Amino acid sequence: MHSLTLSSPAKLNLVLNVLGKRPDGFHELRTIFERISLADQITLTRTSEDKITIRCAHPLVPRGPKNLVYKAAMMIKKDFSIFEGLDINIIKNIPVAAGLAGGSSNAAAVLMGLNQLWGLALSPSRLVAYAGRLGSDVAFFLYDASFALGTGRGEIIKPLEIQTKLWHVLVTPRVKMLTKDVFGRLKLNLTNKRDDVNILLPFLRKGNLGRLAGALSNDLEPAILSLRPDFIHLKDKLLDAGAMGVCFSGSGPSVFACVQSQKHALSLRAKLDRRYTQSFVVSTL
Repeated sequence: MHSLTLSSPAKLNLVLNVLGKRPDGFHELRTIFERISLADQITLTRTSEDKITIRCAHPLVPRGPKNLVYKAAMMIKKDFSIFEGLDINIIKNIPVAAGLAGGSSNAAAVLMGLNQLWGLALSPSRLVAYAGRLGSDVAFFLYDASFALGTGRGEIIKPLEIQTKLWHVLVTPRVKMLTKDVFGRLKLNLTNKRDDVNILLPFLRKGNLGRLAGALSNDLEPAILSLRPDFIHLKDKLLDAGAMGVCFSGSGPSVFACVQSQKHALSLRAKLDRRYTQSFVVSTL
């Protein structure tokens, strides 16, 4: 096999609870991931020159060692003493630094792709171990699951066998929001902590959209709004336009609305201010 093209989807966090600070400096999380239909495209091509090349038209995507796909490819290349080169072409549709884990998804696609392209026969557990070395969200994308429970720093994944399909309007303001800045503003309040995961899960399993929409939650929202208080207006606009529930994904700035159907989503998006140019109608994948 000379070349391989893979789809690299985004994720949403239907619930994101921050349980405390860990000794390693990360935060202990409990989250429900949803894989969605917004996706990048990754093409891996073997080359004779012994180097890794990244090509991407998006100006904010690093072309060198700072990119997680470069790190993923280099880890595999070194560990298995592979001396051929690799061209990685990224067609970027997922907004960058937006709480949608586009970079993590790209890294997972490269891990799975190189396992095929280079005939490594790595087990799922080996791939998950590599994912853990790359970042907190990478492991989720290695599982063929629409929904999953994430614990630890987000890298411990338990796929959830849920058949519900959700529709959303997803809006990403054109603002780069760094995860470290959001967590730096986080004020942990661990008293009377609700178990938001187990509150939402029964509604998700039953497809009870009304109750599900009311159970969306993100402990990082106060920190996000402390950095950008104006984002509350975006949430209000979506609710005023007819959203059933609205929440930030991950560390923001992306905001998603839970809606009844694709038709409802298209109608709601049409009501948005034209300045929200990064708006998408997406569904569970």
